[in-house]
Amino acid sequence: MKILVTGAAGMVGRHFLAHPRAAGHEFLTPPRAQLDLTDAAATGAYIGREGPDLIVHLAAIVGGIQANIDEPVRFLADNLSIGLNVLTAARAAGVPRLMNMGSSCMYPRDIDGLLTPDLLLSAPLEPTNEGYALAKIAVARLAQAMRAENPALAWVTLIPPNLYGPFDHFDPVRSHLPAAAIMKIEAAVRSGAASVEIWGDGAARREFMFAPDLSDFLWFAVGRLADLPPLMNVGVGEDRTVTQYYEVVARAAGWRGAFTYDAARPTGVRRKLLDVSAQRALGWSPPTSLEAGIAATLDWYRKTV
Repeated sequence: MKILVTGAAGMVGRHFLAHPRAAGHEFLTPPRAQLDLTDAAATGAYIGREGPDLIVHLAAIVGGIQANIDEPVRFLADNLSIGLNVLTAARAAGVPRLMNMGSSCMYPRDIDGLLTPDLLLSAPLEPTNEGYALAKIAVARLAQAMRAENPALAWVTLIPPNLYGPFDHFDPVRSHLPAAAIMKIEAAVRSGAASVEIWGDGAARREFMFAPDLSDFLWFAVGRLADLPPLMNVGVGEDRTVTQYYEVVARAAGWRGAFTYDAARPTGVRRKLLDVSAQRALGWSPPTSLEAGIAATLDWYRKTV
């Protein structure tokens, strides 16, 4: 099978290509220097010329809370342009199968219960990442509309929680929670610091998925796309507080200091947990525990960064 992977150099893309099931397939993984996905003409020409059997659309402008706050135009405009161009080109080329990557940021901010696809656009979004979320929602709706117009298209938008793992972004602006915790605690280990600061009060709850596990689901889903709903959550199905994530990292790093809290810092929504009942009904669940995933990520960080 010929598979176009956009964002192949990103965290999920790297794990998808390294998966054992990748053997025997032909991959198209053009870097941005070769194909700028914000260029509609170039994207259309490339996909039309190559004619992939499957597109795994992972490319996106991503970042943590501060990055979204600092550059809302970029997170909205570039992500919207990328998604529109890829989907439009795929439809024109008659690509039969496509997996579009969404995000749990697409869901409203003040939902205490489980997040289900029918809740999209039912209430206001989290302001700190509204631009990114709006772009992801628009692209998901476009994929859904294109599939409705042509039911022969096995096109699916998967909505995962935030991710972590080897090849994550480890910098103060772009990092999500696990990567930020690893950076801070590892710095404390190296410097002998007795405390580490956590943004907010540490009580907000989050669901994070190990990126290699998401790639495993992508391969699991490849042969089942026609049977999947147009919008589908994929995740862990449980959440923990921000402080609990820091505690898992601290145990993995062997650090026994104390945490302090900066209540003036943005914390985002109080809770965000996906309903993964559709995923479980398929017989798949993430194989990696949080503790094992954090340990593997910390080990990679120590060897690489």
